[in-house]
Amino acid sequence: MFIFAVMENPYIKQFPDLMSGKKILYVHGFASSGQSGTVTRMRVAMPSATVVAPDLPLHPEEALQLLRTTCEAEQPDLIMGTSMGGMFAEMLYGYDRIIINPALQMGDTMVSHNMMGAQRFQNPRQDGVQDFIVTKALVKEYKEICAQCFSGVSEEEQLNHVVGLFGDEDTTVDTFDLFREHYPRAIRFHGEHRMNDNSFMHSVVPVIRWFDDKQEGRERPIVYVSIDALRDKWGKPTSSSQKAFRQLIESYFVYIIAPSTSNQPQLMDDVMAWAAEYINVPAYDHVVFTNQLNLLYGDYLIAPDRLYGSSDFMGTRIAFGSDTFKTWEDIIEFFGRLGGQ
Repeated sequence: MFIFAVMENPYIKQFPDLMSGKKILYVHGFASSGQSGTVTRMRVAMPSATVVAPDLPLHPEEALQLLRTTCEAEQPDLIMGTSMGGMFAEMLYGYDRIIINPALQMGDTMVSHNMMGAQRFQNPRQDGVQDFIVTKALVKEYKEICAQCFSGVSEEEQLNHVVGLFGDEDTTVDTFDLFREHYPRAIRFHGEHRMNDNSFMHSVVPVIRWFDDKQEGRERPIVYVSIDALRDKWGKPTSSSQKAFRQLIESYFVYIIAPSTSNQPQLMDDVMAWAAEYINVPAYDHVVFTNQLNLLYGDYLIAPDRLYGSSDFMGTRIAFGSDTFKTWEDIIEFFGRLGGQ
């Protein structure tokens, strides 16, 4: 069965050490089940983790009670909720949580997207039920449960336990601003409301890794990458730079560096916008503006020599564009030989 899942998800890479020996509770969206495609992706990507994914009852109070009981019994190391599941995950205070495209106004969403009347579950459920009906009474129940959102938010929750991910092409819900009123870590990612292989790998897995590192107190070697090594003179990513960045973050803490131009804030805004567009989630809170590389604590610096040739950096210098590291493929090969060291 596991082999079949891998064959069905050829774009999902396995990370045997990610969340190894830990439990992840996945909270599915409306009209879905614990057998959703996202659950399969998680189990394939993290074969050493246990993914718990219960089918939620249709009535929200029953669903929330089931989730709280499941948390007490399973003590998950991480909770991940999507859409309606993100709304429920927000209320599971005290646990590390990744909240993706949360339907924080679920009752209103049901009305605005014409979910009233006869509906069908999108994935098989353990009880075998396939059909259900959305009534006005059920909509009222969801509006009432949504009123409980953010009731347990604390400074500890805000700073340490919650990351919200919001697809920039989500046409189903838009709760970014509402979420950010309560939690500072609200991040846009390239994707739609429904999770797919690409958005999972490039946007969700890095956040899972952040939580795994935090829980383990794990320190990785630090790599600084110059913005001028990542983009060309036309503002496009240099060949293989995105591929290299994605591989580097698997083993290193990676930061983008750019010259400080405090007298020209637009240039700094341009760097931030570029990083958000082309590096996306892994660049969140990982952009450093400085003209004094000697003040940076780190292990590697990847940058064209023409920019920082005379700067004193205490770690290993990698001169992008030189005969030794002419392309990003050369750099990928170099770090591949290091094996995370």
